[in-house]
Amino acid sequence: MQSLLVIDDEPSILKAFERAFNNETTCVLTAKNGADGEKLFKEKSPDVVVIDLRLPDMTGLELFKRLREQDSRIPFIFITGHGTVESAIEATKLGAYDYLFKPLELDEIRALLDKAFNLSRLVRVQPVLAEDDDITSGDAIVGRCRAMKEVYKAIGRVASQNLTVLLLGESGTGKEVVAQAIYHHSDRAKAPFQAINCAAIPDALLESEIFGHERGAFTDANRQRIGKLEQVDGGTLFLDEVGDMSPLTQAKLLRVLQDQTFERVGGNSPITVDVRIIAATNHDLKQLVSEGLFRSDLYFRLSVVTIHLPPLRERDDDLRILAEFFLRKYSEEFGKDIRGLTPETLELLQEYRWPGNVRELESVMKQSLLTARGNLLLPEFLPLLGDASVTSGLATSEEDYLSSRFVAERLEAGSENLYSEAISLAESQLLRQTLRYTSGNQLKAATILGISRVTLRSKLKLLGIEASDFMET
Repeated sequence: MQSLLVIDDEPSILKAFERAFNNETTCVLTAKNGADGEKLFKEKSPDVVVIDLRLPDMTGLELFKRLREQDSRIPFIFITGHGTVESAIEATKLGAYDYLFKPLELDEIRALLDKAFNLSRLVRVQPVLAEDDDITSGDAIVGRCRAMKEVYKAIGRVASQNLTVLLLGESGTGKEVVAQAIYHHSDRAKAPFQAINCAAIPDALLESEIFGHERGAFTDANRQRIGKLEQVDGGTLFLDEVGDMSPLTQAKLLRVLQDQTFERVGGNSPITVDVRIIAATNHDLKQLVSEGLFRSDLYFRLSVVTIHLPPLRERDDDLRILAEFFLRKYSEEFGKDIRGLTPETLELLQEYRWPGNVRELESVMKQSLLTARGNLLLPEFLPLLGDASVTSGLATSEEDYLSSRFVAERLEAGSENLYSEAISLAESQLLRQTLRYTSGNQLKAATILGISRVTLRSKLKLLGIEASDFMET
């Protein structure tokens, strides 16, 4: 169970956190002053800490410095009023994860805590590199095939070296877990770690997220922001989906890799850091370089060491090993006693191409356990695999894709993956209609959709859509 420590002298704030987040997966610990908070911190070793900058016995900044000396890897989030903004900025310079302004907004808190808990897991839970399949808890890189054994060897070779690493592989192949393993086996394992998904953040905000910005740098920049590079000084920064970076952000990252310096957005003073970069992408960066979408000099800087993660369909018997691993891992959590797969179930799994790779397989095993009975996983317990049977005969026109008729038919068919089916069909409809409007112009379509051209190309490839089909002849 994950734990959250909240240190604040206002009883209403403590009660609010308890009501909102104390549940079967999260334990909320509370303290009314710095001394009690420090005691709980030592005793309970929480996953995330929330601190009010104004405490009765010491400042939140003083407490943060003391706690961070004990464990610098834990995400610290500050609660601040407008009068203590400078202290909050100072805390982020020293490595705090983020800060919130009073009055607190529940949705904002929840979103920030979700990210902080995920970061805490990455930093504090060391993944196991396992050729055997007898691990039942925690994060693990499971597999016995030759390609995965090469991945294990590569992690061992590069982890202790202060080199930039580029992880290549399709979505869901485990790049984040490999980055986590490299970090934990490195000399920076006790130093801070931050992760940024470059594809999940709009181009306009990504530069600020990584490098920070000065007050007045752009509209709504009413205060200075410290970027992840400064927060992680001395540690490791994981840049997931680096192929989706804009040219401007690519140029600034190149400078960091060259001389470990950068400037905040809107700033003129160079800032020097000591940060190891681990990057990952599911794109073919060489192809993007040839198309002028990715800087060749940045590619060569990132790919000092390259580790290729194989797709699940090329991992031989690892499919069975992984499926059984996930069944054991989640059986206890779901109150089940599933001990294995029937040959028929395994055959169905092996016939599927797994475009979502290991992540998709994990999701399928979780869904199967929700309906499974007995001790063996039977074929009827599996959710629908892929969209072929969904699109065949159900959606006769674009307008039918997400109609009440579509939903009703999928419910009648007993679908247990309706959300993914609907999202996939909606994306297909949206992309096709936009490309038709732009006559197949991908750059214009990406601009209209508000995504990068690289992300658009990736989605088109995944959905099997050819932009050339929409070009005017």
